Amino acid sequence: MTKKKFDKATLSRIFSYIFKYYKWQFILVMILVILSSLTNVASSLFIQSLIDDYITPLLSQENPVFTALFKALSIMACIYLVGILSTYFYNRIMSKISQGTLKTIRDEMFEKMQKLPIRYFDTHTHGDIMSYYTNDTDTLRELISRGIPQMLSLVITIVATFIAMIYTSGYLTILVVLILIAMLQVTKDIGGKSSRFFVQQQQTIAKANGYIEEMINGQKVIKVFSHEEEAIENFRKINEELCEDATSANKYSNILMPALANLGNVQFVLIGVVGGILALNGIGGLTVGAIAAFLNLSKSFSMPITQLSQQINLVVMAMAGGKRIFELMDEEPEKDEGYVTLVNVKKVDGQLKETKNYTGTWAWKHPHHDGTIEYVELKGHIELTDVDFGYEPNKTILHNISLYAKPGQKIAFVGATGAGKTTITNLLNRFYDIEDGKIRYDGININKIKKDDLRRSLGMVLQDVNLFTGTIKDNIKYGNEKATDNQVIEAAKLANAHNFIMKLPQGYNTMIDGNGGSLSQGQKQLISIARAAINNPPVMILDEATSSIDTRTEKIVQDGMDKLMEGRTVFVIAHRLSTVRNSKAIIVLDHGQIIERGNHDDLISQKDVYYSLYTGAFELE
Repeated sequence: MTKKKFDKATLSRIFSYIFKYYKWQFILVMILVILSSLTNVASSLFIQSLIDDYITPLLSQENPVFTALFKALSIMACIYLVGILSTYFYNRIMSKISQGTLKTIRDEMFEKMQKLPIRYFDTHTHGDIMSYYTNDTDTLRELISRGIPQMLSLVITIVATFIAMIYTSGYLTILVVLILIAMLQVTKDIGGKSSRFFVQQQQTIAKANGYIEEMINGQKVIKVFSHEEEAIENFRKINEELCEDATSANKYSNILMPALANLGNVQFVLIGVVGGILALNGIGGLTVGAIAAFLNLSKSFSMPITQLSQQINLVVMAMAGGKRIFELMDEEPEKDEGYVTLVNVKKVDGQLKETKNYTGTWAWKHPHHDGTIEYVELKGHIELTDVDFGYEPNKTILHNISLYAKPGQKIAFVGATGAGKTTITNLLNRFYDIEDGKIRYDGININKIKKDDLRRSLGMVLQDVNLFTGTIKDNIKYGNEKATDNQVIEAAKLANAHNFIMKLPQGYNTMIDGNGGSLSQGQKQLISIARAAINNPPVMILDEATSSIDTRTEKIVQDGMDKLMEGRTVFVIAHRLSTVRNSKAIIVLDHGQIIERGNHDDLISQKDVYYSLYTGAFELE
């Protein structure tokens, strides 16, 4: 698809939002814009009549009567008033249309973002994504609220004025057309360069935002390793690139206006000179009033062309922003072909029966091709068979992974960074889908299970804790929005978080921001454990949940996790091998392959990789 065609498609898509939600308001705006533009032309034409029919005759009268002149001036004032009111109301309506349209676009962007796969967020910086909601939507706001009505007004004014000029004087119109050709050539040469740099400027802004966001998140690391100067230097390079693109874009844009304005002044002078010569020689039937009207019309003709060149840059920037926004909206959403769902069940005569009431017993509702429905009790039996996977095509990082975890068992993954530990847990959640092999959950292929239901049956406690702006209670209830206050407290007690929460100023109603406010890393981790516990999942995934806290706090957190793990199938990723000693099975991974497996005593007795890791003879990298 060529850039030109894509711009047309983008513009068409923007208009589709306007016409879908604000069709009649926009039609009213167009009527008011037309009315406003035509009143400007009408007022210019009225000047001829005012001078020739009212002012000139008064000059030859000994006792002039100004009644007719005042009546004519009153008519002219009414024309201007209509134009002013039309402009006022269409700008007010367009403001409502632009903000409403942007609200819809932001809503759809955010809704689409929630449906995108994890892969998208792994491959795009947060700053770049934020730029969709700030810089890119702002360019659309400028286009819709200011650009579209002004361009419509300018086009109507140009056409109507051109017709009026031909009506007033064909000779002078030819002169204006010749100067117009020069204006269009200047616009093409300078405006084309400006448009290209405006597109580059929009892309560089997104790049700068991405880098700033990355640096803000990594401030502690930057200071610890004294990388302030390197960070500043890298930002200077990106900022310099942005400065160059913005300078080039605005340089050509700023040159364009004075160049066109000076050509307009030349035009004004030539019309006065040529018009005067034609009038004195009786050519074309020109009068003083006609020349005055034509001078005003020429200004109304050249000024819109100058302004139209500015609006073109606005459109180009909006197309660049719109292109990025619609690329996000056109991203492939996370696919879910699952049909097995998670439902509440109760046992009746030894059989599982679905119920809408909460029973605390869950089952997989598995429809079969013959129309029968099988209910498989949710127990947490996980089995991986010959699993291969790679984040990129033709680059496999997990090779022939086979393992199982029976209900209530604790399985630990050990290995160097990049060995594939976290990747396996990503596959269990179906953040990514495997290339080959099978993963079964209670005997059901997880590809058959709807992702929402699958993830509802899994709990996760991650190394990096993400809390949200709200109360402590809100953050715990994030794991189960239907939970009661008593359930929140019970979950906090299970996670060993209740005591420190009660010491906070408002207890469970204490407000925190997304960074956790003044909470310590350990306290935030305890809240995340409570959040996982309140959902009461049969399977838990603990991804290095204690690696970023001190040893004393680790004991409290570990105690909370031990309570959380009771009776559940648990997958643990840990660098601290002391936390996995009591695991039913320890899986040692290296470069995406299982090289050892067994319980702690078995692996110690083998005196191989795990033994070396545990005794400190070999360290994880």
